[in-house]
Amino acid sequence: MKFSVLVANFNNGKFFRDCYQSILSQTYTNWEVIILDDKSTDDSLQIIREIIGGDDRFRIFEHPQNEGVGVIKAKLIELATGDICGFVDPDDAILPKAIENAVAVFRNNPKTVLTYSRLMKCDKDLQHLQPSKSTKQIVNGDPYFFNCPIVVNHFVCFRRNIYLQTEKMNPELRISEDQDLYLKMYEKGNFKFINEINYLYRTHSGGISQNDNKKKSYEYWGKVIWDSMQRRGLKIIHSKKVPEKFNTSEEIFRLLEYQNSYFYRLKKKITAAIFSSSD
Repeated sequence: MKFSVLVANFNNGKFFRDCYQSILSQTYTNWEVIILDDKSTDDSLQIIREIIGGDDRFRIFEHPQNEGVGVIKAKLIELATGDICGFVDPDDAILPKAIENAVAVFRNNPKTVLTYSRLMKCDKDLQHLQPSKSTKQIVNGDPYFFNCPIVVNHFVCFRRNIYLQTEKMNPELRISEDQDLYLKMYEKGNFKFINEINYLYRTHSGGISQNDNKKKSYEYWGKVIWDSMQRRGLKIIHSKKVPEKFNTSEEIFRLLEYQNSYFYRLKKKITAAIFSSSD
């Protein structure tokens, strides 16, 4: 199986060397790297090209204008030639067995369409801070799964041929494009949790999830969830009517408040444990 590492860059060239070295350190060697720059306003492209040199396993593209991560990540998947794809942000890194661990699951589980693992939160210098705690095996085939609260997280890998059978990523999304991808893939097959830390997530002032985009992310995420409700034909959720038109994210998240209850989450934990042990 060929693996495509997909890198969407915007002004993060200064962090790319760690990402680059982590890819070179992979124990699995049948990979390619596709980099698409979203019209960076700094010297990112020059830095990235100098780091890569003449290594033809890396292919670099420059988007003609800045259009946001939804457009860039959708085009990265189109540019990929691998059987399995996985996004790695240019300011993050993956551990040496990350790709090998994912490919092994896909080889052994034909019904698995997406894998995810645990991540380590790091400081701006990629020094470890704390591992993720919320990530765990989810229940597959649940029409009311919306990854809310977030369980599926980096390092996410997926079958490219299955993705191409979906409605594909919404190019209008500038944030929450990952949630859009996860929910569409979830409707096509099983997710498998790899209980290892495979991803190093760098926190810094320029990161999308650490700045003022958090509020905007909430808005986009609500729309992504509503779209999923429509695709799944859901009219009622926990005795509440699903709105026929999207109005606000608050309205959508209110429908899912019951999923935060202790008993609901306990039930899901038990069911997921049973699923995982029988898989």
